[in-house]
Amino acid sequence: MFTKSTYPIEYLKDFVTKVFIHLGLNEEDASLASDVLGASDLRGIESHGVARLHTYFDMLKTGRINPTPKIKIIRESATTATIDGDNGLGLIVGPKSNKIAMEKAIKFGTGWVSVSNTNHFGIAGYYVLEALKLNLIGWAMTNSTKLVTPLWGKERMLGTNPISIAFPGKEEPPIVIDMATCTAAYGKIEMAKRNNDQIPKGWAIDSNGSETEDPNKMVDGGALLPLGSNRERGGHKGYCLAVMVDVLSCVLSGANWGPFAPPFALQQEIPKRSVGKGIGHFFGAMKIDAFIEVDEFKSQIDDYVRTFRSTNPQSGTNGPLIPGDPEREAEEFRLKNGIPLIESVITELRDISNQTGIPFD
Repeated sequence: MFTKSTYPIEYLKDFVTKVFIHLGLNEEDASLASDVLGASDLRGIESHGVARLHTYFDMLKTGRINPTPKIKIIRESATTATIDGDNGLGLIVGPKSNKIAMEKAIKFGTGWVSVSNTNHFGIAGYYVLEALKLNLIGWAMTNSTKLVTPLWGKERMLGTNPISIAFPGKEEPPIVIDMATCTAAYGKIEMAKRNNDQIPKGWAIDSNGSETEDPNKMVDGGALLPLGSNRERGGHKGYCLAVMVDVLSCVLSGANWGPFAPPFALQQEIPKRSVGKGIGHFFGAMKIDAFIEVDEFKSQIDDYVRTFRSTNPQSGTNGPLIPGDPEREAEEFRLKNGIPLIESVITELRDISNQTGIPFD
């Protein structure tokens, strides 16, 4: 493993905000994008935090992403909306679209928003955490550039297509589910490559369709496997979940699905044809008292959490975790101790600093 240096979260967010302003975003949008990236680093999802900044920087600098999108609703009902993100930064289009879903839920009981013509939106968990702040159940999902093979395939056809949903508790922490529909997020492959580490068996295949533990062989023409990896381990279930995300995020909104999703990074392959606009997101929000009394629901969530925590532990473990536990613990630690960055990420941030003149120490 490479050594890491630690930076206060506010220092990193300030740097990110200034970079986005330099690239043409207004101050409010730049600060919002910084919040999304900061949430990822705080929650220990290092692959989607400032480690991704150089990719956003490249895409904005070369004009591949619109820094000042005119986000518009193109179809709407009381509880639903379809949004065109005008090729804006997903870190901006996502939060603004999620806000519409939450506002509809508060007013009408539920809100559902499908988005096209947008770009990578950070971690799906950010959006459901925003819903929790308003006592809502939140949903978020998105498609992404093709990186995952369908079950029994050997070429990239699907994105990592993450899903997140969160349920608020009363005295216990919320249940926060945030997961890719493949065996591992692509960012974990990137981090393994940066660290010169092997990846676990069952995560990926090489260009010949054989399982590999070398992240470079996955990157160089290989593919990630769907959640569960193979048929015997439930790979068909991960594949089906990825298809679900594609349909809700893309077919429903008019975005590019499956292998036609546009690339997130400059070096990624551009699809030969388009079937829609950009990539797609899907957000949902549910007002609890539209279904059940809030206090009753939260008390049951508390009971649920406590019941599962009391499960007899498997040998050599501390027992089952509640979804969201590792991220919550990482956030508590990192707020106090700072964000650890590996040298390759620091090098990329310094390169941005050199190109923009914005100091980074």
